[in-house]
Amino acid sequence: MKCDRENCLTDIDVGEERYLYGRVLCEDCYMDALSPAKTCDPWAVRSASIAASCGETMRTGGLQKKILDLLKKIEGLPLAEPAQRLAVRPGDMEREIAALRHMEKVRAAMVNGRKVITLW
Repeated sequence: MKCDRENCLTDIDVGEERYLYGRVLCEDCYMDALSPAKTCDPWAVRSASIAASCGETMRTGGLQKKILDLLKKIEGLPLAEPAQRLAVRPGDMEREIAALRHMEKVRAAMVNGRKVITLW
């Protein structure tokens, strides 16, 4: 059996499948569907800015640092491209991009009619 999510199509062992809205999903896609990344969260941005104004440093993790380094080299990448270049699941990349967005390290922008991720 295969995962029904179009970008995944992972083989699923019998008994390990998850069902959501009539679709068969692998565990990772099921978790992504139940808890999607929330890039536009004003409270998270406010919390990060308050912490920064109080002298707290916002530390980036290993994958977040790799994303920032990649964006320093190549400005303006579509969301799917950093995931491919860094060999990371798209759902995991979306969560890391959301965290970096909340810290105001990256943002989305329209460049030549397409949405890309750029440095803040």
